[in-house]
Amino acid sequence: MQRREFFKYAGLGLAIGATPASAITTSIGELFPAPKEIYLDKKEQLLLDSSLKKINTVKKIVGYGNFNIIGFDEMISVAQKYSKVDEFTKAELDFMEKMFYANPSVHGFYGKKITQNITDRINEKEVMKIPNTGHYLFRGKAQDSYDLMCKDIGESLVLTSGIRSVVKQFSLYFGKIQSVQYNLNEASKSLAPPAYTYHSIGDFDVGKKGFGYANFTSRFALTSEFKKMRTLRYIDVRYTVNNRDGVRYEPWHVKII
Repeated sequence: MQRREFFKYAGLGLAIGATPASAITTSIGELFPAPKEIYLDKKEQLLLDSSLKKINTVKKIVGYGNFNIIGFDEMISVAQKYSKVDEFTKAELDFMEKMFYANPSVHGFYGKKITQNITDRINEKEVMKIPNTGHYLFRGKAQDSYDLMCKDIGESLVLTSGIRSVVKQFSLYFGKIQSVQYNLNEASKSLAPPAYTYHSIGDFDVGKKGFGYANFTSRFALTSEFKKMRTLRYIDVRYTVNNRDGVRYEPWHVKII
C-alpha cells in the first residue's frame, strides 16, 4: 500500500517505521499480512498528550466511578465549566475524532466496531454500580452473570473493570499509547481503540482479591478463580490465545454467553 493511499484509508497523519512488525499471533499471521509499525507523528503526540491531560483532569472532577460512564459531550461541558481543566481546543477535538473513526486494522487490530458514534452515551438507567468496586455493570445479563460468578467462585473474586464509556476508553487507550512511545501496533495489543471495546456493551474484567496488577497478566490463568471460571457455562473468555482480533491473551476478560 502506497503512503498516500494509506493516509487516505486510515484518516490519520501517521508516521510509518521502516521495519515490519512480526506476526501478532500465529493464527493472525496466517490470515493477515503483518502490519508495519505505525507511530503518531510529533504533532499528534503533542495533541494526544494535551488531550489526555485534560481527560484525566475531568476524571478527578467527576470522580473515578462516574468517569466510567461519562459521555463525550459531557466531558467537553465539564472542561468548559471548570478552569482547572481548560477547554478542549478544536485541534484536540479533531484529533480525538480522527482516532475514534480511523480503521485500526492498518496497525493490527482486527476487532469488531462496537460503538458507532463518538457521542454515543451509556444510559444510566440501564446500569448498576457494584458496591466496593467503583465500577458499573449493565442491569440484566451482565450483572446477573457477575452475581452468579461470585456465588459459584467465592468471595475471592473481584470486579476489576466494568462498563467503559468512550471517554474512559480514550483515557486508557491514550495512556497506553504514551507508555509504548506512541506505537499504535503495541498499544492495540492490550487496549482496544475507543470505538472497539466490548466493555461498552456488557463485557467486564474480574480478578483475584489481593492479586494486584497480576490480575491483568497471564498469571491470572494460574489462579483457582480462573480455573473455576472455566467450568462455568454462562461465561467465556473474550480474548483467547491467538484470537483473531489481534489482542493479547486476556484470561480475566469475561464474555457473557
